[in-house]
Amino acid sequence: MTRDARPERTPDGRYIVVGGRRWRATDPLIPDNDASRLRSHLMAARRAVGAARRAQDEEAERAARARVQLAKVALGERGTPWWEQSEEERRARWRKGLRALD
Repeated sequence: MTRDARPERTPDGRYIVVGGRRWRATDPLIPDNDASRLRSHLMAARRAVGAARRAQDEEAERAARARVQLAKVALGERGTPWWEQSEEERRARWRKGLRALD
């Protein structure tokens, strides 16, 4: 997969396949702008995890991992599967995540 290529999806669209392993796909209902903001928060939180680990700062690492979890849940990649939620529940999930992360 090239950097700009989209990962392979399962036929039902619920998962992406990377290196032969299935991962839950981002909720396709999330508007592009909101999904982009959530991905930015996710990547910043992942960088913060790495920085905290290098600094051996356990408290900062816990806080950063909590932000990773918030972003992943908001994206629909963790927590209740997005395909089991109503559209209203899905919107509430990512909006709550953005409020917490912004």
